[in-house]
Amino acid sequence: MTGLRIGGPAPDFTLRDQFGQDVTLSSYRGKKAVVLFFYPFAFSGVCTGEMAGIRDRLDEFMTFETEALAISCDPMFALRAFADSDGINFPLLSDFWPHGEVARAYDVFDERHGAARRSSYIVDKSGHVRWSVHNANADGRDLDEHLRELSAALV
Repeated sequence: MTGLRIGGPAPDFTLRDQFGQDVTLSSYRGKKAVVLFFYPFAFSGVCTGEMAGIRDRLDEFMTFETEALAISCDPMFALRAFADSDGINFPLLSDFWPHGEVARAYDVFDERHGAARRSSYIVDKSGHVRWSVHNANADGRDLDEHLRELSAALV
């Protein structure tokens, strides 16, 4: 356990997105609240549906004050193929190497499957964890709940 807790600092990271660009969580500090969507595998049924749901509501998740980042342990090139095949136009971040390092920092790495669990965190503008939810891998997220919590992090 890392001691990650609500109200505590969010572990910082820099990961590559599906285009090979570095994305650093702390670059949003003081500017935007961020929702982190950890998901097990690109191209899997529930994950594909969830990412499409976020894509379809992207104007609600990504505003002048908010950002959405999806993180899996898939390699960057798989994430690019996933994004291209499903029209996903928000950052899909690769936690491939060191494998699952960021998922471990957020206490959501599944050692047995070598993948992130289906978990979400909201990081406020000051860089602190404001909310988290952990779903069974077979259960999709409640995006309405995520949007409510993301809006609450702005207050």
